[in-house]
Amino acid sequence: MSPSFPGAAPPAPGWTTEEMAALGRLHADLEAKRELEPLLDTLVPEPAYEFHPAGLRLAGGENVRRYYTQFFSDFMEKIVGYTLREEWVNATSVAQEYDITVEVEGVPETHRVLGVLFGAQGENGVLLGGERVYGSERIVRLMTGEMFDALEPIGEG
Repeated sequence: MSPSFPGAAPPAPGWTTEEMAALGRLHADLEAKRELEPLLDTLVPEPAYEFHPAGLRLAGGENVRRYYTQFFSDFMEKIVGYTLREEWVNATSVAQEYDITVEVEGVPETHRVLGVLFGAQGENGVLLGGERVYGSERIVRLMTGEMFDALEPIGEG
């Protein structure tokens, strides 16, 4: 099944589950370290992110850069703990299920989030085409910050 994102394509023939797992872990590690440029280098130039069940998306390199800039400076500052509950990997995607505890105005909140990173053919090999994020509207609003109101309904744009 091909990803539903513009410009996305299945990874290259011969791409393995182990290679996809390594790419997904690299992306997650760079995100945890807040290393913006290396993180963006794991993505195709025009990635897309979908947020479910809200049915919203953001797409394009500049939008994803803006998203991660505020994600690092705002959302990650609210995180007081997280646990990787499960991870599933195949040759086309990495799914990671987390419990994320954030503190907002002194009150801790724990949210379950499932992120599905998918591989796509880039100019120089397989990169990530984006991510499908499954979580409550509350966690999506916290993750996207000021960008929430700029998210587009899936199927538009």
